[in-house]
Formats: sequence, structure tokens, C-alpha cells
Amino acid sequence: MSEPGEARRDPIRAAQAHMRPQPARRFYRTAGVTAESGRFVLSLDGRPARTPGRNALAAASRELMLKVAAEWERQRETIDPADMPLTRLMNSAIDGVARTMAETRADILRYAGADLLCYRAGEPDTLVARQAHAFDPVLRWAGESLGARFQVTAGIVHVAQPPEALAGVGAALAAHDDPIALAALSAMTTLTGSALLALAVAENFLTAETAWEAAHIDEDFEIERWGEDAQALARRAARRREFEAAAVVVAVTRGLQRAGP
Repeated sequence: MSEPGEARRDPIRAAQAHMRPQPARRFYRTAGVTAESGRFVLSLDGRPARTPGRNALAAASRELMLKVAAEWERQRETIDPADMPLTRLMNSAIDGVARTMAETRADILRYAGADLLCYRAGEPDTLVARQAHAFDPVLRWAGESLGARFQVTAGIVHVAQPPEALAGVGAALAAHDDPIALAALSAMTTLTGSALLALAVAENFLTAETAWEAAHIDEDFEIERWGEDAQALARRAARRREFEAAAVVVAVTRGLQRAGP
């Protein structure tokens, strides 16, 4: 156990302690949503909330913003950013993705060029079968619905995908013209390692739960063989919260598209 004055005697430890961010105290009583200029804005004690970039924390969907407000409402004496995945995604979309739409689409397309679904295990047979059962229907869907027919290989050696396949994915990405929806699609892609799984959720071919399970077939297989690791499971749970928040966004986006003119 450290002695009371140890941190003061160790300048490095003292500096680290000083740099460690202090949790922000809850500074508002209530969180809600107000309509403003055709959009819905998070309000804290009746005042419009802003992103770290000082933009309005707002979206076209009242349903989505009510979910964001619920994140703020459930905070206690201090604000826990880890418990606010929708808010973090919104901040990223509004402050970042809105200015880099083309770059974000290009990043997702790079994932498609080395998509998780295209790299399979050669053995054991149990894992091979599980991957085929989960991955093959998504690849068929991509070929039929997006015109994107991908090549599959065993192992990790890179295989170049046909330009036509990547063009099909690119066309699908171009249809996502809302920064918040595109940020959600990007998040799902990076969290799973698969642009195809992300698009399958966005296009309502897969549920979010099914896509998440497909992305973790290899990991789950290793857990069955060697057991669980508590730290790894905690990291996975945190990533899943991020993924589920992104899936909420794409689901709301689909609803807005159906309700549109």
C-alpha cells in the first residue's frame, strides 16, 4: 500500500495524477428535446445543448434525440461518458463526419476491400461450418442486392476484390447522405471489421444481434476452447454498447426514409 505522501515524493506519479481527468459533475436538473428549425435539439434545463465543437446537438429524428436525452437523464451526480454511446456518436458525426463525408465513405470502402467475411479458417471443421453458416448468406445478399460479388479465401493472405464488388458497396454507401447515419455505419464497420455486416444491418437484412454474433464467431470459438478472459469480456461489452448505439441510429434512419416523400 502506498504511503500518504508517496505521490508527492514521486513527481512522475504526481504529474500523472494531475493529468487524470476528473469526472464532470451533473450540472443540469432535467434533459429533454425541443423542436428548432425543423430539427430536434437536446435541451438541458430548457437550454439547447452543444457538442464539444459548439454545434447544436440535434438530429432530424425526435425518436433519436429522445434516446440521447435519456442518456443524459440517467446520469447521477457525475457524468459517465462510457454510459452515453449515442451522445458520443452524435458528437463525432456532427463535429467530424459532417465535414468528411467522402473520406468516411472511403474508409468504410477500404474495410470492404479486406472484409472479415471473406477470410475464412481452413480448420477445424466446426469453425469452418460456423463461418459458412453466418457469412455465406450475407455474401449472397450483397451479390443480389448490391451487385457486389466478393471473393472468399482461406487464411489471412490478402485477396483483391473485383472492382465491380467495391463499386456496388460504394453505391450503397453513397445513399447514406446523413452524417449521423454515416457515422453509425462507420462505427459498426470498425467494431465488426466488416462493411458488409454493417450494410446488412443498415439495409435490414440482419438484426444487430445477428451481425454482432457473426463478427465474433472466431472469438467465441476460442472462448469455448480456452475459456473466458475477464478483461477481454469487459472490452467486448463496451464495444457492444457502441455497436448497439450505432444500430439504433441506422434503425431510426430507415424509419425516416420510409416516412419520407
